[in-house]
Amino acid sequence: MSEANKALVRTLLEGADRSDIAVLDETVAGDYVDHNPPPFQGPGTGLDGARDAFTTATKIFSGWTHEVVQQFTDGDFVISRIVGRGKHTGDFLGIPASNQDVQMEGIAIHRVVDGKIVEHWSQVDAMGMLMQMGALPPPTG
Repeated sequence: MSEANKALVRTLLEGADRSDIAVLDETVAGDYVDHNPPPFQGPGTGLDGARDAFTTATKIFSGWTHEVVQQFTDGDFVISRIVGRGKHTGDFLGIPASNQDVQMEGIAIHRVVDGKIVEHWSQVDAMGMLMQMGALPPPTG
């Protein structure tokens, strides 16, 4: 089961890389819970919230890809260390498009039940990405 769960998460990420919103119907449960705060998830929850997040992300970043650097399972949980890359081509939290290539590393945890993703948590290097966009100065010293 753990290999199938890892493959399911990779299917979701590969679909996102193709901007294929239909991948959500294939991989995400209707009562999906994203434990991460906005900006991506809109007012919707469940699968509708995942669609909101997907649509918002594709308006902010173009050519976004996910590289799964490491992936582990623990029961129903899939833990992935991911590097995302793309171009900042849309408004993000009031930051106008910089057209800069950006990269963001993070760790995502997905819980899978009956072949669908039912929950998601993540921690990402948002500060690093904001520096790449020019919204924050690089560290000095």
